[in-house]
Amino acid sequence: MPAAVEVLEVAGREVTITNPGKVFFPKTGHTKLDLVRYYQAVAEGAVRGVAGRPMALKRFVEGAGGEAFFQKRAPQSRPDWIETVELSFPSGRTAEEIVVSDPAQLIWVVNLGCIDLNPHPVRADDLDHPDELRIDLDPMPAIPWSQVREVALVARQVLEEHGLTGWPKTSGSRGFHIYCRIERRWTYPEVRRAAVAFAREVERRAPEIATSKWWKEERHGVFLDYNQNAKDRTIASAYSVRPTADARVSTPLNWDEVAESQPEAFTLDTVPARFAAIGDPAEGMDRTPGSIESLLRLAAQQEASGLPDAPWPPHYAKQEGEAPRVQPSKRRMGDVPPPAPGKSAGPTGRRRTTVPLIEIARAKSEAEARAGLERWRARHPKVWESLAPADVLVDSMRGRSSLWTRIRINLSRVPEGERPPQEALEVDYDPWESERSRRP
Repeated sequence: MPAAVEVLEVAGREVTITNPGKVFFPKTGHTKLDLVRYYQAVAEGAVRGVAGRPMALKRFVEGAGGEAFFQKRAPQSRPDWIETVELSFPSGRTAEEIVVSDPAQLIWVVNLGCIDLNPHPVRADDLDHPDELRIDLDPMPAIPWSQVREVALVARQVLEEHGLTGWPKTSGSRGFHIYCRIERRWTYPEVRRAAVAFAREVERRAPEIATSKWWKEERHGVFLDYNQNAKDRTIASAYSVRPTADARVSTPLNWDEVAESQPEAFTLDTVPARFAAIGDPAEGMDRTPGSIESLLRLAAQQEASGLPDAPWPPHYAKQEGEAPRVQPSKRRMGDVPPPAPGKSAGPTGRRRTTVPLIEIARAKSEAEARAGLERWRARHPKVWESLAPADVLVDSMRGRSSLWTRIRINLSRVPEGERPPQEALEVDYDPWESERSRRP
């Protein structure tokens, strides 16, 4: 019988690993202890990516195939050598979050079931001034990796023209990240404003392959997610293992590697040897803090030409200068799409729309939702032939403490007489059912 615990000595401290033999990646067979050993092998780079930063704990207690939940508050039961700092959030709430600064703290966090690491872009000693501008390239469905790389190279050019050094890494999923170390002089809104200007400039230079449009219904190609620079947003850090079937890793690259890179090449198995052979390509990031003043001047020029502030995430208060925060399919025009049988609201909520949307699935996991989409596709092959990748809207929705997935389809490209009606959902998950059942 496998040992229930294993005690490791890490950075001069004893760290207990519970259930070390538990399989965390069913397809590859990697266990929890394999995950821990990986982080020990790349600890120098992994700690560098999170050092001194408050961290939201994204816990996969059942492994990569199970449901994740976010834990902002540090566990009450923790060693006295675990550091914390109190953060305030846009909601007005506060929480004491974990701060990792050494390998022992890193491994303690991994033992909680944190497959990837999700730090904030600030240091614990100054929570109001980010020191990272984060560029998140998020491809729409069916967009090839070659297009992601092409947008990344355009992004590099724009950054350099504005006096910033970009440090590239794979996201460990389908996307790409570029971090810029910046001086701690600007607030979150100012850094986000610079990110909006940057995204719009990349879109202007490469309009066929890049977009800064917030609403998924309007996107195409690769989306530059400027809102990752809003307060309380986190991104998987360097050397984070991601909860993918093949245990991919968010891996720092040298720029001369980007054009030929393949995300599937960087996994829990391959990255330790790469790290041992070439070290950390992001090792020098802290030595090159830059200024966003040039991007802020660009933002002022864009605003003077008539561009309003771009939409903020839905749980943020309405911002001064922000355009109406209503997605195109919810504007009060046209007819209300009917809800799926048994549902009180349709695929666009309760507002009117000019966009013919239908809802396919509400699922606990993206895999379940996509399986439902495949069943719908098999029933409607001719409709599917008319759709473009951007017509399939896959939304990661936040429940009380976990994520769930919604899939909708935009039928605008389908001739009106051939559009299928709203049917019963292929997967009908209610993320609030357990909460309702607890109410008296």
